[in-house]
Amino acid sequence: MTDHYELTMLQAALHAGTAHRRSVFEVFARRLPAGRRYGVVAGTGRLLEGLESFCFREEQLRFLADTGVVNRPTLDFLADFRFTGSIAGYAEGETYFPHSPVLVVEGTFAEACILETYFLSVLNYDSAVASAASRMVGAAAGRPCIEMGSRRAHEEAAVAAARASVIAGFDSTSNLEAGLRYGLRTVGTAAHSFTLLHDSEEEAFRAQLQSMGRGTTLLVDTYDVEAAVRKAVALAGPELGGVRLDSGDLVAQAAWVRELLDGLGNTGTRITVTSDLDEYAIASLNAAPVDAFGVGTRVVTGSGAPTSSMVYKLVAREDSSGELQPVAKAAKGKASVGGRKYALRRRDEQGTATHELVGIGRVPGDDGDDRPLLQEFVRDGELLDGWTGAQGVVRARERHAASVAELPASARRLSEGDPVIPTVIEPEARA
Repeated sequence: MTDHYELTMLQAALHAGTAHRRSVFEVFARRLPAGRRYGVVAGTGRLLEGLESFCFREEQLRFLADTGVVNRPTLDFLADFRFTGSIAGYAEGETYFPHSPVLVVEGTFAEACILETYFLSVLNYDSAVASAASRMVGAAAGRPCIEMGSRRAHEEAAVAAARASVIAGFDSTSNLEAGLRYGLRTVGTAAHSFTLLHDSEEEAFRAQLQSMGRGTTLLVDTYDVEAAVRKAVALAGPELGGVRLDSGDLVAQAAWVRELLDGLGNTGTRITVTSDLDEYAIASLNAAPVDAFGVGTRVVTGSGAPTSSMVYKLVAREDSSGELQPVAKAAKGKASVGGRKYALRRRDEQGTATHELVGIGRVPGDDGDDRPLLQEFVRDGELLDGWTGAQGVVRARERHAASVAELPASARRLSEGDPVIPTVIEPEARA
């Protein structure tokens, strides 16, 4: 969970006597992925869960000693490591924009620098998935999306992706571990292999219906779709829950399958489509009689943006006299803004967001209806309630729905464009 250079920095800071200086680190993205109108913060709950158990075990300390990564004083420090600082940030599920202070970590340099790799690993991946999932939910226009990409990701990333997708509005997931850990709704019926196992498609359908009930969803494109739909209706009657299409021209196929189902009296049988869907494919199905979308590869890989490109930068530190001073990186193309940040979401009279306001050193000026964005997660090393586990997911899902609803309607456009609202750093708030 930690890169080599984090610990060599720690060793040098301990040697210099600067390791215990008060410091403020911030996580932010300099830009959104190309063409995206907004990003979605996800992973905060997972990050906080991991922070509670973030320590260096005996076998890890032995490895560091045996390989000479750090010296004995540093090993002694790591042996007793526990984060005792404070963390604030955007609530999980919140939308963010360039230079939004997504996470603010305050503590000693020694404590905060060790957490960089872990925090960025979680936030960059989970936020990328949630940002893609949010676009897909918008394209689905109220029809449910199902996350089913576990087989396209690392086993732990699969759990994280399921969680992030549900936070961003997906209805359910196929990942059972995510269901267990976070109370997510899990769904699934059968793949093509189940049909191929049996001597006939009819035999496979009959077995599934007898086992799972007539409300199940049958996969109808293993052989001939029309023949499969007719068999399914003949076996289950109008109580057949649904059919799934996983190949071919989904727009045209969904239309004539709907017509066929209705003609056979199965007006209540739902149509679910899968097959390498992304937000653009889902949008193309808007006019088709599709009831639900199953999304795999594209959601767990961020739909073309597999990372959120968030960075973790020191923005303030205690100087030799004990005063907290803003600091900033000046490298061309990678400059940062020094000073501890505070953020508000400015809204117009209709409650629609118009600006992301960022103040340096203090909260920016509020016009009376601005929404504070920073929430407190950890205080003096103690995790505050409500941000983790199943409760955290419910809270994050609600926050996401409210946050997206607050954005201008153009936020849902899939065409390339600038962030839907600008980020304004108040110059008068500079330290």
